[in-house]
This record gives sequence, C-alpha cells and structure tokens, in this order.
Amino acid sequence: MNLPAARLIAVVPFLMMSFALAAQQPPKADLGLFEEHADVGGPAKAGSVAFDAAAKTYKIAGGGTNMWANADAFHFVWKKMSGDISLAADAAFPTPGGDPHRKAVLILRQTLDADSPYVDAALHGDGLTSLQYREAKGGRTSEVQANVKGPKRLRIEKRGQDVSLWVAGVGEELKRSGATIRLKLDEPFYVGLGVCAHNNATIETAVFSNVELGVPPAAPAPLPGAKPQVLSTLETITIASKDRRVVRTFEELIEAPNWSKDDQLYYNSKGRIYRIPSAGGEPTVVDTGFATRCNNDHGLSPDGTLLAISDQSQEGRKSVVYTVPVAGGTPTRVTTSSPSYWHGWSPDGKTIVFCGERDKEFDVYAIPAAGGDERRLTTAKGLDDGPEFSPDGQFIYFNSDRTGTMQIWRMRPDGSGQEQVTNDEYNNWFAHPSPDGKWLVFLSYEKDVAGHPENKDVTLRIMPAAGGNVEVLAKLFGGQGTINVPSWSPDSKRLAFVSYQLVR
Repeated sequence: MNLPAARLIAVVPFLMMSFALAAQQPPKADLGLFEEHADVGGPAKAGSVAFDAAAKTYKIAGGGTNMWANADAFHFVWKKMSGDISLAADAAFPTPGGDPHRKAVLILRQTLDADSPYVDAALHGDGLTSLQYREAKGGRTSEVQANVKGPKRLRIEKRGQDVSLWVAGVGEELKRSGATIRLKLDEPFYVGLGVCAHNNATIETAVFSNVELGVPPAAPAPLPGAKPQVLSTLETITIASKDRRVVRTFEELIEAPNWSKDDQLYYNSKGRIYRIPSAGGEPTVVDTGFATRCNNDHGLSPDGTLLAISDQSQEGRKSVVYTVPVAGGTPTRVTTSSPSYWHGWSPDGKTIVFCGERDKEFDVYAIPAAGGDERRLTTAKGLDDGPEFSPDGQFIYFNSDRTGTMQIWRMRPDGSGQEQVTNDEYNNWFAHPSPDGKWLVFLSYEKDVAGHPENKDVTLRIMPAAGGNVEVLAKLFGGQGTINVPSWSPDSKRLAFVSYQLVR
C-alpha cells in the first residue's frame, strides 16, 4: 500500500486505536455446542449461562413471566441450524421448591421474537413434561403432554416437519413419549436450551448435562417389500384449552376409542377389543367370545351395560353387528344381513344405527338393539356412513358424498328432513355430538383425499351443534382409526382419539 506520508501519519493512530479497543473487548464466552445467548421477550431480570467444558454442563438462569399463550419470556442459549435435528440432554432444577410451572426447555425456534413460532420439549418444575408449540407468529401456544412425570433425560427430534418428544428415566434408554406434532420452520432456525422462571420478579436455574446435538439416529433399513411399522398413540384433548395428553403409546395399530362412564377407554387392535383407564395404565382384553375379528366400529350403550361390536369372524368374513356385556361374554347377533358396521345407539338404548352395504350401495339403517327388521333411512346414490344420534334423540348425524364431496348431514330418526350441516373445501367424516348436545366434532381430510384412508394428514374440527364457526381442535397424522366412533368423555370436556407415526 503506497500511501502519501501525510495520509500514513493520519491512518496509523486510527489503526492503533482500533487495536487497543479490540484488546479491551472481553473474550467471547465458550458456549460449547452453541454460539450465542440472550434474553427473549424482555424478562425483568437478566438471565445468564455458565458452561463447564470439563463437566459438559450448562447452568442456565432465566427470568420471565411464561412461555405460553401468544408470547414468551426466557433466557435462550442457541445456534442456527438447518435440516433434521436431534437435541438431547439431562435436565434438572438443582434447587428444590420454586414455581411449579418454571420450565427447562430444549427448543427449536424460528426467530428471537417473543411471539415466534417454536416447538420445545419442556420439563416443568412439578415434573410435567410436554411438547409445546406455536404454529404461527403471534398465535396461541398448544401442547401435547407426555404420560410421564419428571424424566431424567429429554430429546427433541425434527425429521422434516415432524417433531417428536423422547424421554428416559434414571437408567433407561430414551423412548418415544407419543407426543408428536407437525410444524414448518423456515431454514435456518434457532436450536438450543432455555429456562423460564414463570415469575417475572425472580430468576430460576436449571442444569443441562450430557447435551448432544446433531441429526436424528438413522432408522434401520427396511427389509425388501416390508411395509413401514405403524406406531399408535392413544390421546385425549381438552376442548376448552385444545391441549392434548398422551394416554399410552403402542408399537402396533390400535383404533377408534370409546369413553365409558367409569372413565375407561375401549379400543380395537388385532381383532380384539381392549379397555384401559383414561389416565393410562395396562390394557386388558374384553372377552367377546367367538368374535375375534372385531373392526373399528364399536361402542357402549347409553346405560353402559352393553358393548356393540362389528365382527368379521363369521358370515364369510363380512362384518356383522353384535352386542356383548361390557364385562365380556357371548355375543348376541343384532343384524341379519352383512356387511353391517355399527355406529350409534339411540339415547334410550332401544335402537342401533349402522352403515350397511346392500346391493352395492352403502346406506344408513336402523334396527332394534335386541334384533329384528332393519329399516333403510337413506337412499341417495353414493356413500352414506357414520350415523350417530344426537343426545336428545331428535337427529341422526351422518356423512354423505351425495354432493360430490364428503360432508356432514343430519336427518330425523325416521329418515325424513335430510339436511346438509357442513359445506366446505374438506372431506368431512364421522360426526360425533357431545353428550351435552353443545358440540359436533368430526374428522377432516384434504379435498383431494378419497374415502377415509389411513396415514394421512388430517384435522379434528369442532363446531357448535346449533350451527356456527368451525374451529380446528388438532392437526395430526391419522385418518382411518383416529375417531371412527363416539369418543367424548361423559362430561363433554374431553375427547379421545388415536394419532399415528410410520417408522420405516
């Protein structure tokens, strides 16, 4: 660089000053796997992080009112990443007591804005463990609660748009919690650890150890021609909050929960009917005698004494409707013709409504619960399916594709007054009125999906039974088997359903 002497004299002091200022800057803190840290959402008390490289631990102190609703406040340690992600850590609060809602989180976040889309694996101070997420900027936070309290180790996995929570107790290997959601994050996004005090006037501290950050473990290569393994998660959702809770995970296909008055969930799997407490526990098989090829069309009588099943073990493997005592016993045949698929009881328990195929047409039929002559209630060309009585007995809801797309309809118990309830861009199936008569829940497929197949992106939607706006309850991977039959809790506050995952 050939500078005139006068210019060189002017530049040299400037360079010397720059070097001096740089020398005065403190060295950048070692954050191990991460790059930066800062408060998000403006907590009243500043957070901090201390990384112990020898022990491979992060001691994070965070303030903030909450990570919930439409905005978050917490201390965040992060790096920017893209693609599939696996972040795992042992997480604990070293100081006992404190706010039961304080949170230590493993988090994937779109931005550092307080109202950013995100998903996290959250360990609360009282041991509650959940997958929390906000789908859109400024949107509300939802969660899927795991059926485990205070695990030692957490892992959050992102594979494409699918994000799942894994947990492990002391001395255990990580296993799927069943909490899974689908979230789109633009690349790159933030990945890291965070702590929220749940009290803006205090600071809470959590310790993260044995932290691992990378890509998810590769799935075993499938055998040639082998189908993907289906994993099932039995869940409940609270209508008021739209928060989900895992009841139990299964390494096989289960379908179609019913909810009994004594707080049991009944479902079918591998041709048998099982019951399990709605809070979780060990399933027990229901004795259905010779009926060992039960499908996903089953349900409890209004008084809770009988279970209607649709079984394919007789009649040339065609579905026949039977009833059995709810405690188990010998099936009593109800329908004389087949195939017939149960879907609902009248409120007085005297009548059963079902879908039957007769002369290559699927229609809605009614029959005495004790057996007798069936009555055809629909005659429109196409498929009429999923009949279910309103709790006052004034209507039968069903789904029909008579207009070109599958929509929800209703009619009087004698088949008169058939009228359309939904009319939108989705294919809507299996309408279930709540026991208090206030709500109608149904399953929605995208408009290009024909029938009600398994393994699709679907939506559980809810609307007032008297008419009004349709809202989304939950988005999930499911379809056939998710909510084929009535699954409301007796108090109309919750709903049971099944979501699925494919493991290739």
